[in-house]
Amino acid sequence: MAATVAAAAAAATLSLLQRRRAGLAAVATAASSSFSSSPSASSSSSSSSSSCSPSRPLRGFAALPPSRGYSSEAKAGGEEELRVRYLDDEHKGIVVLGLNRAHAKNALNKNLVKMMSKVMEALKSDKKVRTVIFRSEVPGVFCAANLPVPTIAAIDGIALGGGLELALACDIRVAATSAKMGLVETKLAIIPGAGGTQRLPRTIGVSLAKELIFSARVVDGEEAKSIGLVGHAVEQNDAGDAAYRKALALAKEFLPQGPVAMRVAKLAINQGMEVDLLTGLAIEEACYAQTIPTKDRIEGLLAFKEKRPPRYKGE
Repeated sequence: MAATVAAAAAAATLSLLQRRRAGLAAVATAASSSFSSSPSASSSSSSSSSSCSPSRPLRGFAALPPSRGYSSEAKAGGEEELRVRYLDDEHKGIVVLGLNRAHAKNALNKNLVKMMSKVMEALKSDKKVRTVIFRSEVPGVFCAANLPVPTIAAIDGIALGGGLELALACDIRVAATSAKMGLVETKLAIIPGAGGTQRLPRTIGVSLAKELIFSARVVDGEEAKSIGLVGHAVEQNDAGDAAYRKALALAKEFLPQGPVAMRVAKLAINQGMEVDLLTGLAIEEACYAQTIPTKDRIEGLLAFKEKRPPRYKGE
């Protein structure tokens, strides 16, 4: 249901954007005699929900015994390059994706990207998933995705090039103060090619993004926090997973909220950031309308009236 509502919101938003763009074009034509140019609204593509049905564990991944407080774990093939854990108890609803290519310091390859894509498709339509955390299973290295639920990148080690680009694709980034981050591709006479040239400027501003990319500079967690590259910088602990622990705490904060509202809020923010304010407000209105007929909204009102925690089902 949550995925269906999000898809409906995306469709309504796209329709609104198309009407808005047509209206602006008409205004521009009418005003052409008075102005040398007129503003135009840009539209962002809508995201559609996957029809892939999730399973537990995901097909192609073998179940493993619990470890480090996780309720279950799934490994990709025999190489164990991607670990998928569904947390339980107080963390139920949180999924942890762990990158585990120790021999290659988590460098991306076709096999890993293919496995990640398969997992993403399953998670997109799983209404039980509330937040996804991306982390490294390789100590000292971080190397998610276009998901409709909140995503958090936990950077406890090195995130250079593609690793940082993966983190930039997440909604929220948390880093240890000792972590190292940078888009260093220009040192190799290439440029960031997995979204870095587009997401970094949108995150820290155009001028500073150019400076970091042109210089191939590497920053630590503290500097990353000061320039807005990460939202939180935490002192590393003896276990080397301080950023992950902080990410887990943030994800736990998200759990009580309505899952439909979380998906639609993310959609409204993401699409609204790509257009002008007036169009963004129209997107917000369209997304808000999608939450009104949900069972979760009624449950939220009842819970407030009865002074009890709501029991949301993503419907």
